[in-house]
Amino acid sequence: MVLRIEDTDSTRFVPGAEEYIIESFKWLGIKFDEGVSIGGKYGPYRQSERRHIYKEYVDRLLAEGKAYYAFDTPEQLDAKRKEVANFQYDAHTRGQMRNSLVMPAEEVEELIRDGHQYVVRFKVEPGRTVLVNDMIRGEVHMKSDIVDDKVLYKSADELPTYHLANIVDDHLMEITHVIRGEEWLPSAPLHVLLYEAFGWTDTMPKFAHLPLLLKPEGKGKLSKRDGDRLGFPVFPLEWHDPVSGEVSSGFRESGYFPEALVNFLALLGWNPGTEQELMSMDELISLFDLTKCSKSGARFDFQKGIWFNHEYMRMKSSEEIAQLFAPVVAGNGAEEPMGRIVKVVDMMKDRVSFVKELWPLCSFFFFPPQTYDEKTVRKRWKPDSAAVMGQLADVLAGLDDFSIENQEKVVMKWVADKGYKLGDVMNAFRLALVGEGKGPGMFDISAFLGKTETLSRLRKAIDVLK
Repeated sequence: MVLRIEDTDSTRFVPGAEEYIIESFKWLGIKFDEGVSIGGKYGPYRQSERRHIYKEYVDRLLAEGKAYYAFDTPEQLDAKRKEVANFQYDAHTRGQMRNSLVMPAEEVEELIRDGHQYVVRFKVEPGRTVLVNDMIRGEVHMKSDIVDDKVLYKSADELPTYHLANIVDDHLMEITHVIRGEEWLPSAPLHVLLYEAFGWTDTMPKFAHLPLLLKPEGKGKLSKRDGDRLGFPVFPLEWHDPVSGEVSSGFRESGYFPEALVNFLALLGWNPGTEQELMSMDELISLFDLTKCSKSGARFDFQKGIWFNHEYMRMKSSEEIAQLFAPVVAGNGAEEPMGRIVKVVDMMKDRVSFVKELWPLCSFFFFPPQTYDEKTVRKRWKPDSAAVMGQLADVLAGLDDFSIENQEKVVMKWVADKGYKLGDVMNAFRLALVGEGKGPGMFDISAFLGKTETLSRLRKAIDVLK
């Protein structure tokens, strides 16, 4: 797999984009065999650094009469588009334009010599049926008449266009498979014709045109606007547009695990033919088969992406999640050793889909409640709760062994001996320690807090709630 930077369109160059692409793949754990920042025997891998190579092949097409010079200005092209509905620069219209097919050779040479800007267009012969063998769609037959005489080279920046550069690079780099979006299918006949023009049909790579990712709802392809509207990222990493200053959210910064995102994306438009959904990178690689890709677009169900992240949260060790959660704990002013953070994560990670969701759920482990949820108080704090909690505090104060198991044994016996309702006792106990009706098992909480903190919170609740 080759990381090739296709930067021949100088008008669309975006500062920082190359570094962003490399960092994105690095974060996702997707490794390349060769390319920019990696190296390899077919370098350089930036197309802007290969212009001398492309010029050789442009000159070859010109010499063999398979391409021609065109001197039409942007204004002349715009005028022709207004004059002719659905104008296409091809065999039917090229005779009306300013190009070397209709101009005297001396004039062409003079214009080039005087530095007039030009483009080189590929000469597409009409009336042909071009066969594109697609690994997903099978044999696709397309008429050459729908292919215009594409620009292959621009004198303005001495760079080729995508069409020529990719064909030449795919051949020279011995690329065997080209996988791209279905929006490029209309370009496939041109690429087949270019391979034929160079006599490279025996080394033509196999093509696979993947279906589009569709909006989560409604019709059309997924866009950044859908993410902005529905609250999910569409970029791998946060992106700061250097021109507009606009910031686009990223999956990484939103708290997604790279493994979860890869797993989620891999199953959009493809599946291994089984019910299995959770797959490691190695499993995805071993099971993947292009012929099992869908021909139709896949709806981008961002809620399913959240589900994948939740599942990976559950599968990861508490130690790994704690490393990610520790800065959040510290950032909220709690000074806790890693061992205690691991214990909290172990109790709570199954309840969340993202690490950032942990703090609102479990801040009570680190700080006593400052207020008590009014709704929970009305529902759970009974007229006798203060007296019962006072008795519970005395029971807990008498324990030398404050382990989960011993607390549970002693407290359960006390509740039974007193004839209290277990639910009433535990609900009031939870409200006193947590401040609301949430959290894991009560003895898990009290054992983590320890005797001193548990008693302090109980007595404060009795004092405040009466």
